[in-house]
Amino acid sequence: MPDTPSAPLLLGNQPGSFPHSVLAERHPAIIQQVREAFPYEPAQHRALDELLADCTEGVIEPLPADAHDRDQWETWGLHEHTGRSWFDVPWLWSESWFYRRLLQAVGFFGPGPWQGIDPFRPFKLAELDSAETDQELAALDDLADRPAAEQAQALLHGSLWGNRADLGFRLSAEGARAADAAPGLVADDSDRLWSLLDSADGGTLCLVADNAGRELVPDLLLVAHLLRTGRIGQAVLHVKPYPYYVSDATTADVVDALRRLTGAGGVAAAYGRRLWSALAEGRLTLRAHPFSSAPLPYEEMPGDLRAEFASATLTIVKGDLNYRRLVGDRLWDPTTPFPDVTAHFPGPVAALRTLKSDVITGLDARTEAALVAAEDRRWRTGGTHALIQVRDPAKG
Repeated sequence: MPDTPSAPLLLGNQPGSFPHSVLAERHPAIIQQVREAFPYEPAQHRALDELLADCTEGVIEPLPADAHDRDQWETWGLHEHTGRSWFDVPWLWSESWFYRRLLQAVGFFGPGPWQGIDPFRPFKLAELDSAETDQELAALDDLADRPAAEQAQALLHGSLWGNRADLGFRLSAEGARAADAAPGLVADDSDRLWSLLDSADGGTLCLVADNAGRELVPDLLLVAHLLRTGRIGQAVLHVKPYPYYVSDATTADVVDALRRLTGAGGVAAAYGRRLWSALAEGRLTLRAHPFSSAPLPYEEMPGDLRAEFASATLTIVKGDLNYRRLVGDRLWDPTTPFPDVTAHFPGPVAALRTLKSDVITGLDARTEAALVAAEDRRWRTGGTHALIQVRDPAKG
């Protein structure tokens, strides 16, 4: 990595900070919503009660001896963090640990009758089946008559702003207050993104998905458009291996989104059928790498994942969490160059993200000053601003 000044890791131990509010307020709210979403049995209710006490007042406990992923979590830092407060370990690690423990509490990993039951599925389906989704899919009929460049830009921005539908964010009071605020791009490297894809010559696009539902649909639409127009010859969609961060996409969520598209009629159905065929033909493939749910930055990705990203024409990293993992979950000076903090990435990479946490890089000083003057620090976390940032190693 270039000689980039260091920045402090984000922790949750400062009252009043955004990470603290997630650990102290959002996580208990998620436990309650999950508890009410299913007719769980007494054992699960007891486990959820224990998790609530642990994550708010207790310390990090080891996994059961027979946990299928105990060794993996040990390599990810569990032994180092055991016995410490959830608020005193890196925020990224603590958040990821919360969702691993929540799945354990509801019996997701089994064995037993609740094995494999996604505790967030009702929330995902409610959003996917909403009237807003109907309206967005109907808009595709009008878009089909527009010039190809206009279609491409509209679908790119649909994928970018679809991130505002993040269910975990909407559980917070701040997310509800910000819902109607005016959006704005704080950085826009879309020309560089299109330049990379135009030079792909039928290459491979990796898209690291973030949320399911109304975000995943526009991600899939963008992939379908790029395949149809020949800008890419193959797409690899990276999803989570198990339910994560309330709304993060899994393979089951991809299937639900495709069924939603194919059942919508009109142009949306045509997109859905095209994607269904692309999966059957191998032009679109799914990945659910264990590291996709790791509590670590992408700088620490394993060799097989690094090799896959290195061979791609472009990797698009979607969403706030993936951005934090891409640049490092640190309180960077916002003017820290994006190419510097992503120099570890093995190939060209683009970040599409709406801002929902304190982590931000790549802004010019004038933009930062204007945002601070208008909104203090709220612009970092309110979900009303977005960015498209690109690093092309060939251009430094």
